Amino acid sequence: MSRTVKSRIRGRVQGVGFRAWVLGEATRRGIRGWVRNRTDGSVEALFSGPNENVIEMMMGCYLGPPGSKVSEVISDPCKDDPGDGFEILPTA
Repeated sequence: MSRTVKSRIRGRVQGVGFRAWVLGEATRRGIRGWVRNRTDGSVEALFSGPNENVIEMMMGCYLGPPGSKVSEVISDPCKDDPGDGFEILPTA
């Protein structure tokens, strides 16, 4: 079963390699989608793939890379097209 979610990650998540970490973790798990910084200081991501892998990715975002301090991860079901791979998008 496949799942697609849009997640917003808040806390100390910019300037600590969070997007690069998400890219590596998502690619390792076979997840399609994207990640980007938001002007409000949060990180937004679209995760799409096997249900278990997406759940693992969302849970992993609570930990993040060294130097990050995540205070909140909010994920909602989404119907957006995740594309063919996983990429880092420009800040929105």
